[in-house]
Amino acid sequence: MPSLKEIKGRIASVKSTQKITSAMKMVASAKFRKAQNQIEQFLPYEHRLSNILNDFLSGYNDDVFSSVFSEVREIQRSAIVVLSSNSSLCGAFNSNIIRFLNEYIKKHNCQKCEITIYAIGKKVETAVRKLNMPLIIKGGYSELMDKPTFEGAKEIADILMDDFIANNIDRVDLLYNFCKNAGIQIPTEEQFLPVDLSKRIEKKAVPTDYIIEPDRITVLESLIPRALRSKIYAILLSSAAAEQAARVVAMQVASDNADEILDELSIQFNKQRQQSITSELLDIIGGSEALK
Repeated sequence: MPSLKEIKGRIASVKSTQKITSAMKMVASAKFRKAQNQIEQFLPYEHRLSNILNDFLSGYNDDVFSSVFSEVREIQRSAIVVLSSNSSLCGAFNSNIIRFLNEYIKKHNCQKCEITIYAIGKKVETAVRKLNMPLIIKGGYSELMDKPTFEGAKEIADILMDDFIANNIDRVDLLYNFCKNAGIQIPTEEQFLPVDLSKRIEKKAVPTDYIIEPDRITVLESLIPRALRSKIYAILLSSAAAEQAARVVAMQVASDNADEILDELSIQFNKQRQQSITSELLDIIGGSEALK
């Protein structure tokens, strides 16, 4: 049975930890709101760009439009862009995406293809380097998880597009945690390259009539890379928001657990103190009876 002093020490330790988790929850909440604002500011641009691209593809009356970025090949060299956080204390955020990545690698190892991994985030980069597999690892993008920037997203997207055009890679997939809401983060896989243009074609009753200069093909070839760069930036923002949302939930759970532990320790402290008082009373009464 622990002494009163030991119980007091544990209570003080738990209270101190609870203050830390509460402070971390407040910081994560502020960062989550900031990440949400960034997404809300960027989404109108991405949606408008996507709508323009869809309108152009829908109005293409000749043969089906094809781009160098839509060329489907036999997959011999595959690239994966996978996102995690740089720090821990965010629940199952990192473990979920690492497990998701392992499942993806096992699936594509069956095809005996060469895999290149673009690790964005220290946690996934560390986990990938520990894998006993013949992988090509491209790291050094950890700062993009702390401060997602369009310039950083454009750099990664341009590297992937250049490698795809040069036939250095045949397919690119994106693995990240999609922030559905503050309490749900979903590990998601999306195909980045080749672009499936058929999914973008949406026939409209009244198609948008654009005045195009110099011609439709030139504009489409300019819009597709812009859409791809925007996609990388969008998943960076989504993953950053999902990380902070997961950290808010994790710190809230930790604070709630601290409350439960404090309740149990308080009961234990009161019982121990009552037992000590009872024992002292019995000693006093026993000594008094011995003097009679």
